[in-house]
Amino acid sequence: MRKLSLAVLAAAFVAAPAIAQDSPTLKKIKDSGTVTIGHRDSSLPFSYYDDKQQVVGYAIDICMHVVDAIKAELKMPNLKVAFNPVTSATRIPLIANGTIDLECGSTTNNVARQQQVGFTNTYFVTANRYVAKKSSNIKSLADLKGKTVVSTAGTTNIKWLTEENAKANMGMSILTAKDHAEAFLMVETGRAVAFFMDDILLYGLVANSKAPGDFMVGSEAYSVEPYGAMMPRDDAGFRKVVDGATAKLYTSPAMAALYDKWFNKPVPPKGIALMVPMSPQLKRVLANPTSSGDPAVYQ
Repeated sequence: MRKLSLAVLAAAFVAAPAIAQDSPTLKKIKDSGTVTIGHRDSSLPFSYYDDKQQVVGYAIDICMHVVDAIKAELKMPNLKVAFNPVTSATRIPLIANGTIDLECGSTTNNVARQQQVGFTNTYFVTANRYVAKKSSNIKSLADLKGKTVVSTAGTTNIKWLTEENAKANMGMSILTAKDHAEAFLMVETGRAVAFFMDDILLYGLVANSKAPGDFMVGSEAYSVEPYGAMMPRDDAGFRKVVDGATAKLYTSPAMAALYDKWFNKPVPPKGIALMVPMSPQLKRVLANPTSSGDPAVYQ
């Protein structure tokens, strides 16, 4: 009888990590003892370095809730977290090749990208706009005809900008920046008249600039951009854990406090509050979590 009990106990012990065996990502995390988070360096307030060179942000806080769920799933309370910096150009390849397990930043979820990577439930909805100096007197896209503009490499924004430039025969000279900070600096120093990017990122860059009053974000919105954290594609076991964790967070009272922390209260490094109220679209998405890449879902 004792032998039977021990056999049952042993079988239960072996079964405990079975979920990890069913998920390549969870197995990799379990075997290495580490979950690797991809992060941005200047996507304020989503994922960036603060004044102490620590990785912080709205997306990072959400991903740490996911990490807690992974710890519970694997029964590994001491699971280590490694942070790996990524850029707009490297983030998708690093997820696809397994270097990072989650990419927590300001990445647009769309149908084309879903052919390469998976996405968590959406945690923000923004729009493609431009920032320019007020002194440039740019009032609309038409005013940028023949001008030099910039966007960040590997983004949906530069893809749209390139296509629109050709379609409308605008004759813009399009510069490519390695990251958002470099692109904004080009406008700041006069190398480019306008920087096309997601509006929430532009508001953050303006707020943290040397002279916020010198800049304006255009009123025209050119596309809907739903943000989610990237994860490996076609890993149902990992997706179950991640989707469960995000849906639980989004539909809890804690989500309103988390949003308020990053969008309505002072954030590092300069202690500036963006004062961006939660949009009706985001409220609807958080109440009914979705990882859809169809922009019509977010209208």
